[in-house]
Amino acid sequence: MKNITSQQRRLRRRMRSRSRMNGSATTPRISVFRSLRGMYAQLIDDENSKILTSVNSKTDFDKAEDVGERKGKVAVAFVLGKKLALKAKELNITSAVFDRSGYLYHGRVQAVAEGARENGLQF
Repeated sequence: MKNITSQQRRLRRRMRSRSRMNGSATTPRISVFRSLRGMYAQLIDDENSKILTSVNSKTDFDKAEDVGERKGKVAVAFVLGKKLALKAKELNITSAVFDRSGYLYHGRVQAVAEGARENGLQF
């Protein structure tokens, strides 16, 4: 019997969901990557293969931002979602497609989506 690692399972989920979604210049794809040390999110135009804007937890996190009752890494992810939505507004983008990259929709991934929705980005 062959052992399947959690990374292989995530890659399989990622490919299955990516086959059904596509970002464009008017409705880009929000790609989320989370690691143990940081969090990254990008707005991607798949038609032209361009990254429109991106945020990461190392440079774009602001401790003064209001995060409600969230704590720790979830609070950082929420702030990143808000920053991504602000950058999208500067590019006149109001709607997007959320790509969770094979991660389950809870915790930090959900916090990025909630932060982006709070600042006006629609999924």
